[in-house]
Amino acid sequence: MQSSSKISGASGSTPPAMSVIQGWAELPDVLLHSIVALLGSFRDILAFTGTCHPWRVAFSSYPSKSAFRTILAPLLVRPNVRVKAPCLPSSSNVRRKLRSCEVIDLANRNTPLRCQIPQETLQRMLFAGSSHGQLICCRRGYCLVVDVFTGAEVSPPRLPFREDCDEFYYCGILIGPITSPNSHLLISTQSSLFDWPVGSGSWSELKLPVNRVDQIVDFNGQLIAVIEYKLYTLELAPNLRLKKIKTIWWDNMRECPYLRPWLVVCDDMLLIVDHYITLSFGAPVNYRPYRLDMSTKPAKWVEVKKLENWALFIGGDVRSPPFSFKNPESWGGRSNCLYYAHYSQPLSLHGLGDDADAVWDPNTDEDLVFKRNWYGQLQALWVYPSMFYSDGDGL
Repeated sequence: MQSSSKISGASGSTPPAMSVIQGWAELPDVLLHSIVALLGSFRDILAFTGTCHPWRVAFSSYPSKSAFRTILAPLLVRPNVRVKAPCLPSSSNVRRKLRSCEVIDLANRNTPLRCQIPQETLQRMLFAGSSHGQLICCRRGYCLVVDVFTGAEVSPPRLPFREDCDEFYYCGILIGPITSPNSHLLISTQSSLFDWPVGSGSWSELKLPVNRVDQIVDFNGQLIAVIEYKLYTLELAPNLRLKKIKTIWWDNMRECPYLRPWLVVCDDMLLIVDHYITLSFGAPVNYRPYRLDMSTKPAKWVEVKKLENWALFIGGDVRSPPFSFKNPESWGGRSNCLYYAHYSQPLSLHGLGDDADAVWDPNTDEDLVFKRNWYGQLQALWVYPSMFYSDGDGL
């Protein structure tokens, strides 16, 4: 009798190439990849990769893992909440003590998940940013790039500054996946921007013209940096260089009316978003997005009345990256909304613009803080696993 765990031809003779009966663990990658293309949730991915090692390897070699960022909302990582739950796919053999942190999948809120971050990283290092599924942490000039979901680490050379300088890290970002041959790590301190071509032996330094870099985003292949509410294009080669983008604010204001605005790429738009404090009943804050119109000289910020079928995701730390997502209704979310990750309460939902009051839940904790800031302790943040940035390159 043939075992139920074996697969063979339906009947008749078997071609020579298929003469060996294959088990489920021996299915060809081309067939497994066709299954991967049908996975529609993090729960499905966990089930697939947890089936056996060959299936996990097949997923890691799938050539279009980045497509999952268009069908799955980012995961909410809560480093202050420890849970016992299934861990997201990990290929790392980290031997250091790991801390299990709660992970929330908005499409399956009742399915507990967790990630594992080295305990020492959380306790001794300072958060500098998050990018491509990696935490960027620094202390006394030493940096670590730590995979949020596996704990795997990359250690760049020490930053070239004096130990007695005022140490604070205002911005950290990876330009490309850490496994990419052309990836760069950028770190901003109070007066300098440092660039490390991943895998090289040294950093290059750019003395900043005014102050720290608050944020860097990749918009249509161009790096845009924010310094004191002004925009600059950033070039990495042949040398680090900033070039100011002349812009005027909405209503021809000379200065930005927001206290701490932030940039987010939404489809083909570069948006700037922040909030106004409201004193009326309903939503305590009012978030309004403006897009950068670069068809004019100088460029102009133009209010976006409605984001239509898009939603935005942000965390409380200014160094945690914002995300945009199209058609959130596909997993039970809402369009023209902003999902704000908090330290105490998992998240709060805000309507954008004129939808603020219509969306606001009056049962939300009144003590929540909505102003983004720099924190010493790692705050809740939205993340996509690094494997979603490495098409066909493994986990």
